[in-house]
Amino acid sequence: MSNIRIIKPGKGWFSIDLKELWFFRELLFLFVWRDIKVRYKQTVFGAAWAILQPFLTMVVFTIFFGRIAGIDSEGIPYPIFSYSGVLLWTYFSSSVTTSGNSLLGNSHIITKTYFPRLYIPISSSMGGIVDYLIAFVILVLMMFYYDIFPNYNLIFLPLVVLLSFLCASGFGLWLSALNVKYRDIRYILPFFIQLMLFATPVIYPPSIFPKYAWLLDLNPMSGIIDAHRACILGYKPIDWTTLSISTVITIVIFVSGLFYFRKTENFFADII
Repeated sequence: MSNIRIIKPGKGWFSIDLKELWFFRELLFLFVWRDIKVRYKQTVFGAAWAILQPFLTMVVFTIFFGRIAGIDSEGIPYPIFSYSGVLLWTYFSSSVTTSGNSLLGNSHIITKTYFPRLYIPISSSMGGIVDYLIAFVILVLMMFYYDIFPNYNLIFLPLVVLLSFLCASGFGLWLSALNVKYRDIRYILPFFIQLMLFATPVIYPPSIFPKYAWLLDLNPMSGIIDAHRACILGYKPIDWTTLSISTVITIVIFVSGLFYFRKTENFFADII
């Protein structure tokens, strides 16, 4: 007698089968590895794009905002100030964009076989960490050039990167699920990312708008990027109040994204 496995939708509003996720764990890493290989397949520069994108963005920001506009950089050279923000922002923006479109991009396997759909948007966010680590090498070289060295706050860097991953994954879960039903999301997403860039202290410090600091705090990436600079460059202490606010908002986005994704994933194969 052959073994037959019956797949049934989860009961309740929010159910995650941890045993099932563990059973398919190898598939998650397969998705991550596939995304990494496909990202730079048949490109001239290959993985060098992971460095060129944030580096060239930093050059443009330095010319227009650092030299022409003269934006404050909290006492450190503007190139390394902007690059330390652009580095993490590039990871976040690319992860949200790829994960937001991930379900539509994998429609051919969603409609043919069963696996935890959560792995598709989450693998997109995980794959971006490789680009972050590659581009991080340039930041290290810049720190040597400008004679800037980290302090004990560097031990909190993994926490900051983890929060960035959760924030990107949370947005990715929301947007990927919405994108299945409302195809307008693919057109709104680039505009949304562009708006968030200017609402995040990537090219300016949070202290530049003291009266509207509370508005910046509502953006989860605001406290995360500010802590990212403090961890690596060591020129100021970590603002734990702002980072705590960003952490709470990030957790809310991630958990609510899981909730909505699980609520709607039973209909993905029918709609997509």
